Amino acid sequence: MSSRYEFRVAGLVSERSRGAFPDMVVVDAPPETIIVGEVQDESHLHGVLALIQSLGLRVVSLQEIPHGP
Repeated sequence: MSSRYEFRVAGLVSERSRGAFPDMVVVDAPPETIIVGEVQDESHLHGVLALIQSLGLRVVSLQEIPHGP
């Protein structure tokens, strides 16, 4: 079962880096960027975090977003 996550990264993300998250919503929230999307399992979560790191981005916060009723 998938979960919805919000990743907050420091700074504004370039258009090229935004393209690395095709299945997620990327929103500017200066001085951060918010990346929100479905994460299938723990392995997928670690993959997203590794992608963020490989792009040279710094995670400020990470939280699971509860599904609505």
